[in-house]
Amino acid sequence: MTTDPIADYLTRLRNAIKANHRIVEVPASKLKKEMTKILYDKGYIQGYKFVDAPVGASIKIALKYHPATRTPAITHLERVSKPGLRQYRKSDELPRVLNGLGIAVISTSHGVMTDKEARSSNVGGEVLCYVY
Repeated sequence: MTTDPIADYLTRLRNAIKANHRIVEVPASKLKKEMTKILYDKGYIQGYKFVDAPVGASIKIALKYHPATRTPAITHLERVSKPGLRQYRKSDELPRVLNGLGIAVISTSHGVMTDKEARSSNVGGEVLCYVY
């Protein structure tokens, strides 16, 4: 049992990218599913598949690489809000990652969304991670 499932999710992605794996499998939860959908919508991963099982559901994520140079689409994954120190921000205080080139994943009362979507919806929340 891990104490921080989101950090475990990000670490599994980070390790698979460093090892140049095509597919990584992570344990599923509702929050991880929403984060995976955001990564897919923003073009950071090639695809995903939710595998339901009676005991432990999982998510299979196909990682995205540049076809010619084999560089990964995700160069940096950083956990911001940790169990020991949660990071909450108002809508006008939400961070801009790489001056708008990256995304911050925010858990709000309206669901999990990117920093840009949260700013346009005028809602704040917990800053889960930075991706670029």
